[in-house]
Amino acid sequence: MHVITDERCLAYSEPGHPERPQRVAGTLALLREQKQLKITWEKPIAVKDEAVARAHDLAHIHNVAHPPGRFDGDTPDYPEIYAHARRSIGGALRALALAREGKPNFSLLRPPGHHATRDRAMGFCYLNTIAITALAARAEGIKKVAVFDFDVHHGNGTEAILHKAPGVAFFSIHQHPAYPGTGQKSFDNCHNYTVPPDTPNAGWRKTATAALAELKKFGPDLLCISAGFDAYKRDPLCQQKLEIEDFHWMAKQLVALKKPQLNILEGGYSKDLPKLILAYLKGLTK
Repeated sequence: MHVITDERCLAYSEPGHPERPQRVAGTLALLREQKQLKITWEKPIAVKDEAVARAHDLAHIHNVAHPPGRFDGDTPDYPEIYAHARRSIGGALRALALAREGKPNFSLLRPPGHHATRDRAMGFCYLNTIAITALAARAEGIKKVAVFDFDVHHGNGTEAILHKAPGVAFFSIHQHPAYPGTGQKSFDNCHNYTVPPDTPNAGWRKTATAALAELKKFGPDLLCISAGFDAYKRDPLCQQKLEIEDFHWMAKQLVALKKPQLNILEGGYSKDLPKLILAYLKGLTK
């Protein structure tokens, strides 16, 4: 298992904010001490400006680099947040390279990205890492790219950026109603699967299975996974019922598609996040 990280992503925080450094720090500690998986540690790669500009307006990129103030109540103007966001992209691009080599991978970085739209930072997200990576894959010549997002919140930014993008399809399973209030319907190349609050994990798996069947029908040459762990039963931000083993199951379903796959961290705010990620990584490799 190749895990991409950079501990500089622990350098920003706001008191009481759920998107906190401990999400990555605690996961790094567990992955370093566990003996079940052999991990090769990787660093993010450099990111070219043109890769970011495929997904975002230049004015938005400038605002992230030079914040005029808080982006919204959930999304502070942290010092150096542009550099942190670009490292998240660099981690995903390294995961893309590993996926193309057939190597299991996971980019363990923050900030997340799937709420960031072409012209707006929101929901803890500044630049849309997964959309940038999907478009980079297309630019590298990969014909059909699928983005699969199992974060409990709808990846509204990913959907908005990738809507009608040639050779790309977006698939999402998420709670509704919930933040950000989008993703109720499927249209064009965007496939949305909703679960209501307090859905038993068997019901969530049933909906996920339907989403995966539609993804398989698309016939992708590459899977880009927005791995969110906030549908867990003890996560403070939503009301789902997933157990630790459900994330292992999710990984196994994706691997069963037998396609090159990259994985990046999106949400997940419980104290058990390190255990959830480890279960997912074991599903990718065993």
